[in-house]
Amino acid sequence: MQATKRARRVMRMRVPRTFVFVDLSGFTNYTAAFGDDAAGRILSAFRTIVRAVASERGVRIAKWLGDGCMVVAVDQNDAIEFVLDLEKRAADVCAPLNIRSGLATGHALLFEGDDYIGSAVNMAARLCDHATGVEALMPTMHIQRLPDGVTATPIGEIELRGFPGMIDVVKLSGVPQAPQADTSDLWTRTPFI
Repeated sequence: MQATKRARRVMRMRVPRTFVFVDLSGFTNYTAAFGDDAAGRILSAFRTIVRAVASERGVRIAKWLGDGCMVVAVDQNDAIEFVLDLEKRAADVCAPLNIRSGLATGHALLFEGDDYIGSAVNMAARLCDHATGVEALMPTMHIQRLPDGVTATPIGEIELRGFPGMIDVVKLSGVPQAPQADTSDLWTRTPFI
């Protein structure tokens, strides 16, 4: 009985996170025009870049969604830096396709230990759907602070399916600072006295 109660508590754990949905814009049309093999090569390159940037920026790929993915970050700046780094690094490799993304921050239920349920998750997905070309969209009300080198350009209020009222949105752009240096060599340094 105690294990069942504990499992229910774990299933209902509410955690603060920043959620990112990323999509290869134009993938379906590209597949129709150039075939499955060409689309598969771009998708493979995209996933390789996503894995590398996620590792460097300290975010977790929660799941792959066909020609996109859902990423989760504990720190909002890590999520913002991930998106902008990904846009830059994927520009040539994924051409002629573009990367669009949506970000949102808030509390969500950690469901069964590996999935998230909540308004912030849904908002990030809807913002990604709304983005065009190379855009990273985020609600103005969710911005905690921007990383150095990043700017937020007002887009205005938009309507997102499933959300009441209009949402004030910004487009994120810029070049975030390089990832922090690896500290794995700290054990070889002389201790401070």
